[in-house]
Amino acid sequence: MGEDAESPKINHTFLRDYVTEADVISTVEFNQTGDLLATGDKGGRVVIFQRETESKGEPEEVGETVDSGEYNVYSTFQSHEPDFDYLKSLEIEEKINKIRWLPQQNAAHFLLSTNDKTIKLWKVSERDKRPEGYNLKDEEGRLKDMTTITSLQVPVLKPTDLMVEVRPRRVFSNGHTYHVNSISVNSDGETYLSADDLRINMWHLDITDRSFNILLVVLVWDAHIVDIKPANMEDLTEVITSAEFHPHHCHLFVYSSSKGTLRLCDMRASALCDRHTKLFEEPEDPGSRSFFSEIISSVSDVKFSHSGRYLLTRDYLTAKVWDLNMDKGPVETYQVHEYLRSKLCSLYENDCIFDKFECVWNSSDSVIMTGAYNSFFRMFDRETGRGVTLEAWRESSKPRAVLRTRRVYTWGQASPLDFTKKILHMAWHPSENIIAIAATNNLYIFQDRVNPETQGQ
Repeated sequence: MGEDAESPKINHTFLRDYVTEADVISTVEFNQTGDLLATGDKGGRVVIFQRETESKGEPEEVGETVDSGEYNVYSTFQSHEPDFDYLKSLEIEEKINKIRWLPQQNAAHFLLSTNDKTIKLWKVSERDKRPEGYNLKDEEGRLKDMTTITSLQVPVLKPTDLMVEVRPRRVFSNGHTYHVNSISVNSDGETYLSADDLRINMWHLDITDRSFNILLVVLVWDAHIVDIKPANMEDLTEVITSAEFHPHHCHLFVYSSSKGTLRLCDMRASALCDRHTKLFEEPEDPGSRSFFSEIISSVSDVKFSHSGRYLLTRDYLTAKVWDLNMDKGPVETYQVHEYLRSKLCSLYENDCIFDKFECVWNSSDSVIMTGAYNSFFRMFDRETGRGVTLEAWRESSKPRAVLRTRRVYTWGQASPLDFTKKILHMAWHPSENIIAIAATNNLYIFQDRVNPETQGQ
């Protein structure tokens, strides 16, 4: 039958671009081998992708290598549900704030996921066999009549279709009064820290009913390792924005603040880190101070380098590299989108100035990456200091498509920036040049090396 001319036409472009709030990706994380990639979204879901293994067929030529950089969906599960704090009359969103993988100890994988209040430990395992031949149960699992059992048999395992099981193993709740912004697994493999706006807690993976606080003069049962909450909340001048354990030394951790400072703490000096070991702060030029100075200097993310020697931080306009042995200021500063400095007033009015961009290292600590607007993300080569602007969009997501460098135009010129398309979350493969970029509800995975080169702004 012919199509009725009066029938409504479906706008496929609108459907493609329509994004529900629950589908927006809020965190991305590779596991230690890079074979698994987990994403969390604002709907409380966690999607795990698995890297394809080498080609099952024989190579056509001797010595031929097979590309295995594709990631396919491995498992999807609901990590958190919306909740309500009846004591404070506050809704608790299901949004996944952070995901962190634990070092693999056996065939199963473990990961931590958190929303604003509750942290959960999940076990991800495979099952490709099922037991058969029970003596006391029938094939449907029901108990048999004991009088009908006349002989005994040895149960056996029979092959079955591969199943991926995801089960919650621990639930760490009631440890935070404020919104959790960070979790970090310790190098000892037994503990991890969680940070909210005013406190940092340290947990043992086997103990869920109490944590330990690193910065509190009076030790209490549900204690914290850092507590910057003043006696009078009117005296509050800064909040904790991010925290991370050192990759090799289990006694060291760092946390950043909304004032642009970094504090390195050593738990060997004091179990309660009411005093930091080192303070990293860049002196401010009094002549350049403005109403927006404190907002744009707030550190949104801090990451140790793989070597543990350097710190990478991101504030609104710049990415900075700090040497742990030099606390007077950053050793490297990279301008991410300096062209926005003249538009801070407009960005304040539309709340974009409060966006929290993440930053990551490559596997050799020679290149750093961070996000920007208009689906752009930036890479900087530390040896040359040169940067490149790349774009995550549908055309570049086609198989074997080549990423193209982009030129940024400021207001009044062609192709203005789209501030609704922002790259906030990303991850870099721990040993290869594979990156994962989250752009609203899309996940882009790019492979192979990109050489940063000089590009005009």
